[in-house]
Amino acid sequence: MIESKSFRWNECRTIAALLGTVAMGLAANAQSDEHALDTLQVHGFLSQALVITDDNNFFGQSSQDEGSFEFTEIGLNVSLRPHQDVLVAAQVLSRRAGGNSSDAEPKLDYGLVDYQMISNQERTLGIQLGRIKNPFGFYNQTRDVAFTRPSILLPQSIYFDRTRSLALTGDGLTLYLEERLDSGVVRGQLGLGEPQAGDDLSQTLQLQRIAGSFNPQQSTIAQVRYEHDGGRIVAAVSNANVKSRIESHYQGVNDGDFYFTPWIFSLQYNQELWSITAEYALRRSGFKNFNPTSLNFNTTGESWYLQYTRRFYDNWQWLIRYDSLISNRNDPSGKDFEAKGLGPAHTQFAEDLTFGLQWTPHPQVMLAGEYHHVDGTGWLPIQDNPDSSATSRRWNMWLFQLSLRF
Repeated sequence: MIESKSFRWNECRTIAALLGTVAMGLAANAQSDEHALDTLQVHGFLSQALVITDDNNFFGQSSQDEGSFEFTEIGLNVSLRPHQDVLVAAQVLSRRAGGNSSDAEPKLDYGLVDYQMISNQERTLGIQLGRIKNPFGFYNQTRDVAFTRPSILLPQSIYFDRTRSLALTGDGLTLYLEERLDSGVVRGQLGLGEPQAGDDLSQTLQLQRIAGSFNPQQSTIAQVRYEHDGGRIVAAVSNANVKSRIESHYQGVNDGDFYFTPWIFSLQYNQELWSITAEYALRRSGFKNFNPTSLNFNTTGESWYLQYTRRFYDNWQWLIRYDSLISNRNDPSGKDFEAKGLGPAHTQFAEDLTFGLQWTPHPQVMLAGEYHHVDGTGWLPIQDNPDSSATSRRWNMWLFQLSLRF
């Protein structure tokens, strides 16, 4: 089984301690500013969901008995401005989403120092250092806070939960530039660092045949985002070049490389009471440099969704969305995959029709429910469905969630 050599809990604590030291040092130098501590903010959130499926399992044994309560998100974040140009921020997250109970161990979700070198009415230029949420599509940077999501589950074709560690954060630095124009705002970000490679990635790639270790390499991620007319139209392009060395521990198999290079195109149109959102992604991934060469592969996947949300009665919102995933553009039906004896054809695609409803009776309380009718199991969590031959192609899912924040 592939193991990650980086980003374990001890290293999370090291990063947290480093950020804490920097924060205390900056705060000590800012003692003369009596307003420095006024910028201290502490926030938190908690979400608990019930997941029920008629077939297959999602986030626990959801197809059995009364369903699964194994979808819990608890977070605590803190931020401080020891200087008007410096922000120190961090968040600890405990997240259980099926699998085993160790998934809920608190982890450093992000921890960074943000320094703005230029900040005026025309532009902002800055740099972030630490563990940083990746600018990936519209929702990745805030995906674990239920109040920022349009639905309980984000579109799984773009925001994979079964390989979330790869897209979620990286350890390194991010440069950003924001230009404020007469017609709107342009924001560009470029990140350099090492990605995370958790157990979810090795399970999804089915790497049990290669005993070894992930060794993440220097990778890049970039996004350009434009907001027109106060956010009436929002467009973004995201790209990443993620690399990881796989050090083989298996006799007869040499070391190889994993790569992942997605492109995401995002577009949103907003009116006072409704919004339309669409995102499209091409995802190239594979193994190379392995010997035997039979382990190498190169696949391009395709994903997209179209979503309509409608707000009514001040604190209600409903949603309808169509979400499509194809794991391999050269084999969209999965028939070739099945013919090779690799598994059922329906594991290579997923089409999801979603209806959702949210009610926010108080700014700190939200209740949500949604229904999914799914054809295919392309994004079904492998840890909850270890035997793909036992899964059903067509299945239904109901989710109910209570979310709190302070």
